[in-house]
Amino acid sequence: MRKRNRRSRRLRRQDSTAKKVLRIILYVITMIAILLVAVGVTVGVSLSMICSDRYPGAQQMFVTTILETGQFKFLASVFLSEDEIQQIVDANSMQAFNEEVADDLIQIGGSGSVDAGSADGSKEQQDIEIVEVSGSTYSGTMMIVKDPSRVSVATIFPWKAEGVNLDQLVNDNGAVAGINGGLYNSNNNTGGMPYGVVVSEGEILRNMPQEAAGLVLIGFTEEHILQIIDVSDMTAADVEKLVEDKGIRDAVCFQEEASDANNHFVQLIINGEARAVNGMGSGLNPRTAIGQRADGSVLMFVTDGRGKSGHLGASSSDLIGVMQEFGAVNAANLDGGSSSCMYYNGEYLRTSVTFYYTNSSWKLPCGFIVK
Repeated sequence: MRKRNRRSRRLRRQDSTAKKVLRIILYVITMIAILLVAVGVTVGVSLSMICSDRYPGAQQMFVTTILETGQFKFLASVFLSEDEIQQIVDANSMQAFNEEVADDLIQIGGSGSVDAGSADGSKEQQDIEIVEVSGSTYSGTMMIVKDPSRVSVATIFPWKAEGVNLDQLVNDNGAVAGINGGLYNSNNNTGGMPYGVVVSEGEILRNMPQEAAGLVLIGFTEEHILQIIDVSDMTAADVEKLVEDKGIRDAVCFQEEASDANNHFVQLIINGEARAVNGMGSGLNPRTAIGQRADGSVLMFVTDGRGKSGHLGASSSDLIGVMQEFGAVNAANLDGGSSSCMYYNGEYLRTSVTFYYTNSSWKLPCGFIVK
């Protein structure tokens, strides 16, 4: 009898403990749910205010920035009509820029080096120099490669379902540095397929110049001169002729298209002339850009953004200003956002904006490397 009573009391205590645990769990779940709802409401109200006509500057910044993302473009259309979005895009875009690169403005190894932002303040130029650049809405890293023949395009060709991280792309090709390159399929961070045209060591590895709207080829000739060429109206045969006639040795493509579908831009500076902008020019996002000085030195620039280190990112005007400061004769914007990354001497100097890629990059099919 006593045993049954003790067992009964033990069961009641266990039942009471289980109920307490369940109440605690339910309480925690309820608090988390309330917090998530509160955050959701706060974000929704904040975005609604930002997108209202009461704050035109914030509205324009939000729309131009969000349209450059791969996954969150839809947020603009939640609060604004298609016509309103397009009006903002048209008022904050890059003006048309159809200049062709004049090769004779670049003298490899000649005069034209610039000391802007030199890490130690000296006039001595290292073969590879790393300079930190700060802006009001971003932090960036400039890599200056004095010998342009060291810069090429590395790929995972033949193309696969998945790409590789930038460090693997660099190390597998015996290089010391690299940045991400052109437009590619980044859905679900697969990264195995580039878009447009890819040339590596003089061989065309992909030739679909009309695969996406407004594709522009960015790369180097056999004479190591940076080229920025619109290929959007070319056929595959036209591209083959271009590569042969211009002696293109390494190149990728990025996209020039100002619309509510893809608010992208490429040309920044051509033959020393900076591209004019309308309004803000672009939104604020992580960026990757490449340029070349008069002495042939290659400028590789990558910034942070999207909340990383508290920064929103860089605009097209920011890129132009930095490239001008460092003496670029020609410069182009490359793929940015989560793709932006820089690797040098065994470590990432700039990494993806995604918190769980703090010491790696998104998977890439190709990129510019420095051997």
